[in-house]
Amino acid sequence: MSTRLEKVLAECGRYSHPLFTFDARAAGDDVELLIRFKQPGIELHSYSCTLRSREIDHPQFTWMFQKQLYDCLHDFVIEMFTDNPQRVE
Repeated sequence: MSTRLEKVLAECGRYSHPLFTFDARAAGDDVELLIRFKQPGIELHSYSCTLRSREIDHPQFTWMFQKQLYDCLHDFVIEMFTDNPQRVE
């Protein structure tokens, strides 16, 4: 396992949420952050975003990770809408 992946997994382990799980997997030199919905019986896609190696290696990674995680959670919750007035079919 790469050091960067271990670092991201360690950060993921610092967060818990009643609705979501957080995981990561290697993506070359980068790491892919994975967010999954916990609720059984509701099928949703997993949300993912790539954390670049330069971000993971940055001295302020802990804070950058938190901001990225919160931004991703926001986007994932918005993607969960099954219908909205702006939806065009």
